[in-house]
Parts: sequence; C-alpha cells; structure tokens
Amino acid sequence: MVTIQLNELTDRLETLSYPASKRRVSDEIGETTLQLADGETTIDETLELVGTDRFDSENELESELLGSLPRSAVGEPYQSEGEG
Repeated sequence: MVTIQLNELTDRLETLSYPASKRRVSDEIGETTLQLADGETTIDETLELVGTDRFDSENELESELLGSLPRSAVGEPYQSEGEG
C-alpha cells in the first residue's frame, strides 16, 4: 500500500493511461492512501463518491477526486501555511 500527500496526487494519476474506467483506476491505484489535513482516505473510497464511470484525462479524474473530498481535507478555509 502506498501513502501519498494530496499534492502528490497528480503524479500518481500520471501512471494511468487514458481514457480510464472507474474500475481500472480502482484496480491499478485504488489502494493508494491519500494523506489529508484531517486524516486519510483511499482513492477507492473517494472513487465511490464520484458519479462518473469514465475519465478521458488525468485532469478530469483529478478534478472529480478532489471535488469529492470534504473541504476539511485540505485544511481550514482561508488559512495558508505561509501565514504566521
């Protein structure tokens, strides 16, 4: 099982060829754990929330996955790591 930070998701999605079905994404990288600001989830768990069964590009898949995560997954709203 591979664990990645959310900002590493693009690199992980680049390992797939497109178009890709939801089943193929699940089979190839579904067990990947995403480390979130408020815990963790797997790509499989996030795919369950996506209404699309086919992804024509990496950008489309990434957008669907990120759009399915709760706001708290990326940290507190209006907060920046650079503020101090």
